[in-house]
Amino acid sequence: MSKQSTVNLSDSRIRSLFEGKNFAFLSSLMKDGSPHVTPVWVDIENGNILVNTALGRVKQRNISRDPRVALSIIDQNNQYEMVTIRGKVTEQITGDRAEKHIDKLAKKYMGKDKYPWRSKVEKRVILKIKPGKVFHMN
Repeated sequence: MSKQSTVNLSDSRIRSLFEGKNFAFLSSLMKDGSPHVTPVWVDIENGNILVNTALGRVKQRNISRDPRVALSIIDQNNQYEMVTIRGKVTEQITGDRAEKHIDKLAKKYMGKDKYPWRSKVEKRVILKIKPGKVFHMN
């Protein structure tokens, strides 16, 4: 069964994919228009998808230039259940909130209280994605 919509992510099964320990794949656009895809940890908050990265990384630079993204996530226990989303990054959140958020994701994905690969020179940023098109297959 599959369904497509332009609504928010209020469906409990879709939310559970983003709340679970499932990796997502984020696609952004390079300067020449070619896609750049990278695995990411994800979170969901108030109908938006949150991705934490570092300032200056390719995906963050791409999104600063063109906020359009696509994201795909599968259930780690049932790879045939998936959600794909096309949307836009509406905000880039830095500072203390972004630093705390990467620790939250480290707890979720690794069971660690602190993000183990933190660098003193790296500044974290949350990419807040507003979904446009949502496709769910289960």
